Amino acid sequence: MNNTLKIILFAAAFFIFISLCIFGLSKLKVDDFHKAAVIFVVDSSASNYKNLPAQKMLIRQLCSMLDPEDHIKILRVSQESYLIYEGSPQSSADVRKSMEKFTQLDSNEYGTAYGLALKKAFNHALTKNKEDFIPAVVVIGDLENEGDISKQIDWETLPEEVSNVKNQADDFAMMFLYASPEKLDMVKEKLGPVLGENKLIIGNETASNRVLRQFLAAIGR
Repeated sequence: MNNTLKIILFAAAFFIFISLCIFGLSKLKVDDFHKAAVIFVVDSSASNYKNLPAQKMLIRQLCSMLDPEDHIKILRVSQESYLIYEGSPQSSADVRKSMEKFTQLDSNEYGTAYGLALKKAFNHALTKNKEDFIPAVVVIGDLENEGDISKQIDWETLPEEVSNVKNQADDFAMMFLYASPEKLDMVKEKLGPVLGENKLIIGNETASNRVLRQFLAAIGR
């Protein structure tokens, strides 16, 4: 009889233990993973060319920190702006080959079409937002306005353009790297009120892993 009672008590205790485990697991909060779409704007003009090798290394470093399910696009900026890569950030060989081939200095080009590049980047960001990606734009270069004025950044209208993107994609983030302190200060002044401290990341040529971690946090990582 004692053995039967022991078995019943053990079974009851085991049942209670299993029930508590199931209840506890059901209360655990699982972080939702959201894919990110990062659009890089890379300056390959003459004024920025000396910094380009380090900048390309930084792009590859950031790509290695992204998830295979994320998506990237790379826009080249010089006299014109056009797409030179799109796909997985983990396709490191393809990313490297695309940048090596399409960011070579062209002596026939003059100017920096940052304004045109940003318009394209914003359109890409909104498209990926509709596909349930968290969009972000990373601008790497000196931000100098040169050449055709119609393709340059209009700093008076840029905040409105960014605000339009953010109104449609609430988690939209931007990062600016390698520009001079004066240019980065202007970025902060113009876009800080639109994006806020957590969604606008800036860093000069001494950009460190800390800045990249801030960017990852901005896209929910």
